[in-house]
Amino acid sequence: MNLDKAKKRLSKQLTKGFEGYPVLSLAYFGDTTDKATEVLLTFVLEEGAAAMEQRFSSTEDVRQDETIQSVLVKIIERSGAKTVTEAVGVAIK
Repeated sequence: MNLDKAKKRLSKQLTKGFEGYPVLSLAYFGDTTDKATEVLLTFVLEEGAAAMEQRFSSTEDVRQDETIQSVLVKIIERSGAKTVTEAVGVAIK
């Protein structure tokens, strides 16, 4: 899947708003707010359940990494997440 297609599919999921559980959240981290070198994926199956986490990292900006963005889309699709959220901006790690 190319980068533009992956970003478009991810954006579509993010604009839906809260539609119930399971919930999948994305948070980007980096050394500066301009370059995200890590993405944290958090999955919550139901309200009150423990969160499962998975991290992906790169030396380049993960938001521009075709492989990582494609993997995120596939994880969202296969997890059956009804709600997908994203933290605003890039947090300093």
